Amino acid sequence: MPHTVEWKVHLYLYEDQGRTKARVELDTGDAALTGRGTARCNPEDRDIPVIGDELAAGRALSDLGQQLLRAAEHDIESEEPPAPRKPRPGYGWVV
Repeated sequence: MPHTVEWKVHLYLYEDQGRTKARVELDTGDAALTGRGTARCNPEDRDIPVIGDELAAGRALSDLGQQLLRAAEHDIESEEPPAPRKPRPGYGWVV
């Protein structure tokens, strides 16, 4: 049985008190999750904004991924066990 869904993800990057912050929002239709990540430039390093963006976004996406895994584990644990299987008739000659 084919199953296709589309989930929208929005990633926001912004600067706040010398730190790059990222927020990633996922709406599955059944749940809404938000991942967060932060990066800051070491004062001894060159300031290259794209690196801070990549680190903060990567951390936010990782946070979101961990939340999705926990949600799946919770769903698996709360799932009702399958009904017991009925015995099937034997095949072949009766001895």
